Amino acid sequence: MAGVGETQKRPLRRPMHPSARNPFPQSRPRVGPVDREKTCPLLLRVFTKIGGHHSRENFAVRGKEPKDEVQIYTWKDATLRELTDLVKEVAPAARRRDGRLSFAFVYPDKNGRFVLREVGKTFSYGNGRRLDDALALGELGFEIGDYLDVAIL
Repeated sequence: MAGVGETQKRPLRRPMHPSARNPFPQSRPRVGPVDREKTCPLLLRVFTKIGGHHSRENFAVRGKEPKDEVQIYTWKDATLRELTDLVKEVAPAARRRDGRLSFAFVYPDKNGRFVLREVGKTFSYGNGRRLDDALALGELGFEIGDYLDVAIL
């Protein structure tokens, strides 16, 4: 027991490894706007699929990810609306008037197996209907190195 004047030693706390993060965060961290003129963008690997999300087994082997990949340079403050517009440029199916896009992060868990976690949905065209358009990657718990899986519904 530590007496008066003695200090207790605390165990070293290490930041949580990305694979050990909570898939259901209690509150969203606020991500301030990024100065896009001064901040280097990150490479976001986006995988699209018509009809639903890829299965997590599609990402199990490094280098054998799904072939329908789009690489986007962006920032953590990019919103799902911005990403929707970028996906529409390369995926004709995403341009349908009644189209919806479902976004999911793909990342390894603490055992090295990939987890696919849905994070939001948008309509191809807003038309006054907004789902998760304004949510930013950083607010949703995105970490550099995660993949983004987009289901075109």
